[in-house]
Amino acid sequence: MLGTILLVVLILLLIGAFPAWPHSRSWGYQPTGLLGIVLIIVIVLLLTGRI
Repeated sequence: MLGTILLVVLILLLIGAFPAWPHSRSWGYQPTGLLGIVLIIVIVLLLTGRI
């Protein structure tokens, strides 16, 4: 249950940090890349049953 909530929150953060939105246009791709890596790690942990 906690893993699913964490996954949904990370996906929403990834969408919010995407540089197409006006509030994040000057940030570049760094936040999106960092959140993408965290999202991949969480997905792998969910698939292996660690979370």
